[in-house]
Amino acid sequence: MNNSWHTKSGAAVIEELHSSECGLSNEEAKSRLAQYGPNKLPEAKVDGLFVIFLRQFRSPLIYILIAASIVVFMMSEIVDGSIILAVLLFNAVVGTIQEGKAQNTLRALKKFVETRATVLREDKEIIISDADIVPGDILVLQEGEKVPADARIIVSHNLRADEAALTGESEPVHKISEAGGDDEKAMDHRNILYKGTSIVAGNGRAIVVATGQKTAIGLIASKIAAIDTEIPLKANIRYLSRLIITTLAIIASSVFVLGIVAGKPVKDMFLTVVSLSVSIVPEGLPIVVTLILASGVWRMSKRNALVKKLQAVEALGQARVIAVDKTGTITKNELVIHKVYVDSKMFSIGGVGYEPRGNVRFDRRVVDAVNHPELLLAGKIAAFSANARVMYSEKEKLWRIAGDPTEAAMLVLSQKLGFHKEDLEKESLLIDEIPFDYKLKYHAVIHNVEGKNFLAVAGAPEVILELSETIWSDGKRKQLSVADRKNIESVFYQMSQEGLRVVA
Repeated sequence: MNNSWHTKSGAAVIEELHSSECGLSNEEAKSRLAQYGPNKLPEAKVDGLFVIFLRQFRSPLIYILIAASIVVFMMSEIVDGSIILAVLLFNAVVGTIQEGKAQNTLRALKKFVETRATVLREDKEIIISDADIVPGDILVLQEGEKVPADARIIVSHNLRADEAALTGESEPVHKISEAGGDDEKAMDHRNILYKGTSIVAGNGRAIVVATGQKTAIGLIASKIAAIDTEIPLKANIRYLSRLIITTLAIIASSVFVLGIVAGKPVKDMFLTVVSLSVSIVPEGLPIVVTLILASGVWRMSKRNALVKKLQAVEALGQARVIAVDKTGTITKNELVIHKVYVDSKMFSIGGVGYEPRGNVRFDRRVVDAVNHPELLLAGKIAAFSANARVMYSEKEKLWRIAGDPTEAAMLVLSQKLGFHKEDLEKESLLIDEIPFDYKLKYHAVIHNVEGKNFLAVAGAPEVILELSETIWSDGKRKQLSVADRKNIESVFYQMSQEGLRVVA
């Protein structure tokens, strides 16, 4: 991808890509699709069952067993030779079945996750497959949609994107349409959207600047594909095979020489050495290893983990240290409200993920939120300020969200305290709203509550505190003193030191 798109204005990018604000023509789109190819990430060649079957024999230990079976057949020991071959064939069949199933599952998953995108073509909005998107296409972006390709934003209305798939950061990034500077790092380009990320809030338009392998995630995929790592078990088997061959050669040579020196016939000594060699080779080892690994794969599948190769199970079992640099890299990328500070009281909120269930604790004791009006007020403000949606998937047996993860966590908090946003807004109609903006750093809504305007604001603690002139305490409003400000700031600092993200 051209690394300078972020430094140019939206109009300049459109002009350079020979597009327009009305989008490409259908003929031009077809021409570019033929020129640039489908908007797909690079994929390794899919092996056939015969190739997968032959791959099961690529092991030094298997080579030794094949050689042993040939020698046994040459000795007219048909039964023993057939047993060794049967073991090898069984081992190969089990491995082929497992790898074939994993490969077919992966192909099915790729078809399942195929998405569609809305683009402008000849000044008309049409929905097409992601694979048909080409550089120069104008994307129409809405909340909840996946970004189908790397694109330069030309119109942004409070656009926020979840880039955790690339950066590991759970907090959505505010996207703008203005040109950026030359000194910005790649993932800091706030006017660029990246393939594989998703829009969590706002809407806008963007022009596609890179597709397929040329995208940021495509370049990562290409580099990963070039990495050739060796599974520990494979290296161990190779070492064992070398040890067996070396030991076998020493013992066989010694026995053969000693026999000849003792005056034994060469033919008899040869047959003795061959029999000794076959007995040393562990014919049962491959099938035992395969069965153990297949059992591990089956157990992993019960936990919804897909293992592509049998030996990868053993490699996972050897992991002792996992080093990561970003929140969300291997975590579930979920935000949960654990603590609520209100009216000089710190409440602990239980629960896991986005499931709207959890105990409320104060002074390490479970309490009823109904008996704490200050906590109920916080829950009410959280419900009014949250535009996200939380849904339960019966198929996956999981709670899913649509929208900003922070606002989803606020919505879940309100539900734990007994509020239901839909019912609340039916009773208290929405009058006006200021969507979250990266410049303002807060989200404000006004509702009609019992005939009066109720302003609910959620945002950055330092901004909210600076805007505030009064504080709510013991059911009354009083002037916010310098001491109060310092006390609240100390609470913010303390919570931040505990690794918590703080929202006011």
